[in-house]
Amino acid sequence: MSGSHSHTLHYHGHSPVHALAPEVKLVGFFVFAVAVVATPPQAVWAFSLHAVVLLGVLGLSTVPIGFFLKRLSIDLPFVLFALFLPLVGADPRVEVGPFSFSQPGLLAAWNVLAKATLGAGASVLLVATTETPALLAGLRRLRLPSTITAIASFMIRYLEVIAGELSRTRIAMAARGYKSSWVAQMRPLAMAAGAIFIRAFERGERVHQAMLARGFRGDMPVLEPPTEARWWPALLPALASVVVAMAGVIAT
Repeated sequence: MSGSHSHTLHYHGHSPVHALAPEVKLVGFFVFAVAVVATPPQAVWAFSLHAVVLLGVLGLSTVPIGFFLKRLSIDLPFVLFALFLPLVGADPRVEVGPFSFSQPGLLAAWNVLAKATLGAGASVLLVATTETPALLAGLRRLRLPSTITAIASFMIRYLEVIAGELSRTRIAMAARGYKSSWVAQMRPLAMAAGAIFIRAFERGERVHQAMLARGFRGDMPVLEPPTEARWWPALLPALASVVVAMAGVIAT
Protein backbone atom coordinates (compact mmCIF):
# COMPACT_ATOMS: atom_id res chain seq x y z
CA MET A 1 0.00 0.00 0.00
CA SER A 2 1.24 3.47 -0.80
CA GLY A 3 1.61 6.14 1.79
CA SER A 4 -0.77 8.68 0.27
CA HIS A 5 -4.42 8.05 -0.57
CA SER A 6 -6.82 10.51 -2.11
CA HIS A 7 -10.47 10.35 -1.13
CA THR A 8 -13.54 10.94 -3.26
CA LEU A 9 -14.65 13.66 -0.84
CA HIS A 10 -11.46 15.68 -1.34
CA TYR A 11 -11.28 18.43 -3.97
CA HIS A 12 -7.78 19.33 -5.07
CA GLY A 13 -7.23 23.07 -5.03
CA HIS A 14 -4.94 25.91 -4.01
CA SER A 15 -7.36 28.24 -2.24
CA PRO A 16 -6.68 30.05 1.05
CA VAL A 17 -8.84 27.44 2.80
CA HIS A 18 -6.79 24.59 1.33
CA ALA A 19 -3.59 26.28 2.51
CA LEU A 20 -4.67 26.48 6.17
CA ALA A 21 -3.07 24.14 8.69
CA PRO A 22 -5.30 21.09 9.28
CA GLU A 23 -5.36 21.58 13.04
CA VAL A 24 -6.73 25.10 12.52
CA LYS A 25 -9.51 23.81 10.28
CA LEU A 26 -10.35 21.06 12.77
CA VAL A 27 -10.70 23.54 15.63
CA GLY A 28 -12.70 25.90 13.42
CA PHE A 29 -15.03 23.06 12.43
CA PHE A 30 -15.53 22.06 16.07
CA VAL A 31 -16.26 25.64 17.18
CA PHE A 32 -18.69 26.16 14.29
CA ALA A 33 -20.49 22.87 15.04
CA VAL A 34 -20.84 23.74 18.74
CA ALA A 35 -22.19 27.19 17.85
CA VAL A 36 -24.78 25.69 15.49
CA VAL A 37 -25.90 23.11 18.05
CA ALA A 38 -26.17 25.76 20.77
CA THR A 39 -28.42 27.99 18.65
CA PRO A 40 -32.08 27.85 19.76
CA PRO A 41 -34.39 26.47 17.05
CA GLN A 42 -36.69 29.50 17.42
CA ALA A 43 -33.92 31.81 16.13
CA VAL A 44 -34.47 31.18 12.43
CA TRP A 45 -32.49 34.29 11.51
CA ALA A 46 -29.46 32.89 13.36
CA PHE A 47 -29.41 29.77 11.21
CA SER A 48 -29.55 32.00 8.15
CA LEU A 49 -26.42 33.79 9.36
CA HIS A 50 -24.71 30.45 10.06
CA ALA A 51 -25.50 29.48 6.46
CA VAL A 52 -24.00 32.77 5.24
CA VAL A 53 -20.80 32.03 7.16
CA LEU A 54 -20.62 28.52 5.69
CA LEU A 55 -21.28 29.76 2.14
CA GLY A 56 -18.64 32.46 2.58
CA VAL A 57 -16.01 29.86 3.47
CA LEU A 58 -17.26 27.71 0.57
CA GLY A 59 -16.69 30.64 -1.78
CA LEU A 60 -13.15 31.16 -0.48
CA SER A 61 -12.39 27.46 -0.89
CA THR A 62 -13.22 27.48 -4.66
CA VAL A 63 -14.93 24.10 -4.18
CA PRO A 64 -17.60 23.87 -6.94
CA ILE A 65 -21.14 24.16 -5.68
CA GLY A 66 -22.13 21.00 -7.59
CA PHE A 67 -19.34 19.02 -5.90
CA PHE A 68 -20.44 20.38 -2.51
CA LEU A 69 -24.14 19.64 -2.99
CA LYS A 70 -23.49 16.12 -4.27
CA ARG A 71 -21.44 15.26 -1.17
CA LEU A 72 -24.04 16.95 1.03
CA SER A 73 -26.43 14.11 0.16
CA ILE A 74 -25.04 12.33 3.24
CA ASP A 75 -27.54 14.55 5.08
CA LEU A 76 -30.49 12.73 3.46
CA PRO A 77 -31.19 10.31 6.37
CA PHE A 78 -31.58 13.27 8.76
CA VAL A 79 -33.94 14.96 6.30
CA LEU A 80 -36.09 11.84 6.06
CA PHE A 81 -36.14 11.51 9.84
CA ALA A 82 -37.15 15.16 10.25
CA LEU A 83 -40.09 14.76 7.85
CA PHE A 84 -41.78 12.29 10.21
CA LEU A 85 -41.56 14.45 13.33
CA PRO A 86 -44.52 16.76 12.51
CA LEU A 87 -46.72 13.68 12.00
CA VAL A 88 -45.96 11.97 15.32
CA GLY A 89 -45.38 14.96 17.60
CA ALA A 90 -47.51 16.02 20.54
CA ASP A 91 -50.34 18.56 20.67
CA PRO A 92 -51.14 21.33 19.85
CA ARG A 93 -51.59 20.63 16.16
CA VAL A 94 -51.96 22.70 13.01
CA GLU A 95 -54.49 21.76 10.35
CA VAL A 96 -53.30 22.20 6.76
CA GLY A 97 -56.03 20.93 4.46
CA PRO A 98 -56.55 17.21 5.13
CA PHE A 99 -53.30 16.97 7.08
CA SER A 100 -52.66 17.57 10.79
CA PHE A 101 -49.18 18.58 11.94
CA SER A 102 -47.81 18.86 15.44
CA GLN A 103 -46.46 22.30 16.35
CA PRO A 104 -43.69 20.90 18.59
CA GLY A 105 -42.98 18.36 15.84
CA LEU A 106 -42.59 21.12 13.25
CA LEU A 107 -40.16 22.95 15.51
CA ALA A 108 -38.20 19.75 16.17
CA ALA A 109 -38.12 18.97 12.44
CA TRP A 110 -36.73 22.42 11.68
CA ASN A 111 -34.18 22.02 14.48
CA VAL A 112 -32.92 18.67 13.15
CA LEU A 113 -32.97 19.76 9.52
CA ALA A 114 -31.13 23.05 10.04
CA LYS A 115 -28.47 21.78 12.42
CA ALA A 116 -27.82 18.52 10.56
CA THR A 117 -27.51 20.31 7.22
CA LEU A 118 -25.14 22.97 8.53
CA GLY A 119 -23.04 20.39 10.38
CA ALA A 120 -22.89 18.09 7.38
CA GLY A 121 -22.01 21.02 5.12
CA ALA A 122 -19.14 22.03 7.40
CA SER A 123 -17.82 18.47 7.54
CA VAL A 124 -18.01 18.11 3.74
CA LEU A 125 -16.13 21.38 3.34
CA LEU A 126 -13.50 20.26 5.86
CA VAL A 127 -12.69 17.01 4.08
CA ALA A 128 -13.02 18.65 0.65
CA THR A 129 -10.19 21.06 1.47
CA THR A 130 -8.01 18.76 3.58
CA GLU A 131 -6.48 15.44 2.55
CA THR A 132 -6.87 12.50 4.90
CA PRO A 133 -3.17 12.24 5.91
CA ALA A 134 -3.19 15.95 6.73
CA LEU A 135 -6.30 15.55 8.89
CA LEU A 136 -4.66 12.74 10.84
CA ALA A 137 -1.49 14.82 11.24
CA GLY A 138 -3.62 17.71 12.50
CA LEU A 139 -5.28 15.46 15.06
CA ARG A 140 -1.85 14.37 16.29
CA ARG A 141 -0.73 17.99 16.63
CA LEU A 142 -3.89 18.62 18.66
CA ARG A 143 -2.62 15.95 21.08
CA LEU A 144 -5.21 13.31 20.23
CA PRO A 145 -3.96 9.94 21.55
CA SER A 146 -1.70 8.26 19.00
CA THR A 147 -3.62 4.97 19.33
CA ILE A 148 -6.82 6.62 18.08
CA THR A 149 -5.11 8.33 15.16
CA ALA A 150 -3.35 5.06 14.22
CA ILE A 151 -6.68 3.17 14.23
CA ALA A 152 -8.32 5.89 12.12
CA SER A 153 -5.38 5.83 9.72
CA PHE A 154 -5.60 2.08 9.17
CA MET A 155 -9.38 2.19 8.86
CA ILE A 156 -9.21 4.81 6.10
CA ARG A 157 -6.23 3.20 4.40
CA TYR A 158 -7.76 -0.29 4.15
CA LEU A 159 -11.41 0.64 3.65
CA GLU A 160 -10.95 0.55 -0.12
CA VAL A 161 -9.17 -2.81 0.18
CA ILE A 162 -12.13 -4.34 2.01
CA ALA A 163 -14.52 -2.76 -0.50
CA GLY A 164 -12.51 -4.43 -3.26
CA GLU A 165 -12.80 -7.78 -1.47
CA LEU A 166 -16.57 -7.31 -1.27
CA SER A 167 -16.78 -6.50 -4.97
CA ARG A 168 -14.72 -9.55 -5.99
CA THR A 169 -16.79 -11.78 -3.70
CA ARG A 170 -20.02 -10.49 -5.22
CA ILE A 171 -18.73 -11.15 -8.75
CA ALA A 172 -17.60 -14.66 -7.76
CA MET A 173 -21.02 -15.42 -6.25
CA ALA A 174 -22.80 -14.17 -9.37
CA ALA A 175 -20.52 -16.28 -11.61
CA ARG A 176 -21.54 -19.36 -9.63
CA GLY A 177 -25.25 -18.80 -10.18
CA TYR A 178 -26.09 -16.84 -7.03
CA LYS A 179 -29.40 -14.99 -7.32
CA SER A 180 -30.60 -12.55 -4.74
CA SER A 181 -33.80 -13.44 -2.88
CA TRP A 182 -34.84 -12.42 0.59
CA VAL A 183 -35.00 -15.92 2.11
CA ALA A 184 -32.40 -17.83 0.13
CA GLN A 185 -29.68 -15.18 0.25
CA MET A 186 -29.07 -15.34 4.00
CA ARG A 187 -26.84 -18.41 4.13
CA PRO A 188 -24.45 -17.55 1.24
CA LEU A 189 -24.25 -13.92 2.37
CA ALA A 190 -23.38 -15.00 5.91
CA MET A 191 -20.69 -17.33 4.59
CA ALA A 192 -19.28 -14.58 2.37
CA ALA A 193 -19.23 -12.11 5.27
CA GLY A 194 -17.39 -14.64 7.44
CA ALA A 195 -14.84 -15.29 4.72
CA ILE A 196 -14.20 -11.56 4.24
CA PHE A 197 -13.83 -11.09 8.01
CA ILE A 198 -11.24 -13.88 8.19
CA ARG A 199 -9.34 -12.42 5.22
CA ALA A 200 -9.35 -8.95 6.77
CA PHE A 201 -8.20 -10.32 10.15
CA GLU A 202 -5.37 -12.31 8.57
CA ARG A 203 -4.33 -9.33 6.43
CA GLY A 204 -4.23 -7.16 9.54
CA GLU A 205 -1.95 -9.64 11.29
CA ARG A 206 0.41 -9.77 8.31
CA VAL A 207 0.54 -5.98 8.06
CA HIS A 208 1.18 -5.65 11.80
CA GLN A 209 4.03 -8.18 11.69
CA ALA A 210 5.55 -6.38 8.69
CA MET A 211 5.34 -3.03 10.52
CA LEU A 212 6.99 -4.47 13.64
CA ALA A 213 9.79 -5.85 11.45
CA ARG A 214 10.34 -2.32 10.13
CA GLY A 215 10.59 -0.73 13.56
CA PHE A 216 7.01 0.32 14.28
CA ARG A 217 6.56 1.21 17.97
CA GLY A 218 3.02 2.61 18.05
CA ASP A 219 3.48 6.01 16.39
CA MET A 220 2.87 6.58 12.70
CA PRO A 221 5.63 8.62 11.02
CA VAL A 222 4.78 12.15 9.85
CA LEU A 223 5.78 12.38 6.19
CA GLU A 224 4.70 15.96 5.52
CA PRO A 225 6.17 19.10 7.16
CA PRO A 226 3.65 20.98 9.30
CA THR A 227 1.95 24.04 7.81
CA GLU A 228 2.30 27.30 9.70
CA ALA A 229 -0.81 27.66 11.85
CA ARG A 230 -2.43 31.09 11.45
CA TRP A 231 -5.10 30.82 14.12
CA TRP A 232 -6.91 34.12 14.46
CA PRO A 233 -7.63 34.96 10.79
CA ALA A 234 -8.69 31.37 10.14
CA LEU A 235 -11.01 31.17 13.16
CA LEU A 236 -12.89 34.40 12.39
CA PRO A 237 -15.80 32.62 10.60
CA ALA A 238 -16.22 30.18 13.50
CA LEU A 239 -16.07 33.00 16.04
CA ALA A 240 -18.70 34.89 14.03
CA SER A 241 -20.96 31.85 14.39
CA VAL A 242 -20.32 31.86 18.14
CA VAL A 243 -21.47 35.50 18.30
CA VAL A 244 -24.57 34.62 16.26
CA ALA A 245 -25.39 31.71 18.59
CA MET A 246 -25.00 33.90 21.68
CA ALA A 247 -27.25 36.55 20.12
CA GLY A 248 -29.83 33.86 19.36
CA VAL A 249 -29.78 32.62 22.95
CA ILE A 250 -30.17 36.14 24.30
CA ALA A 251 -32.98 36.97 21.89
CA THR A 252 -35.02 33.92 22.88
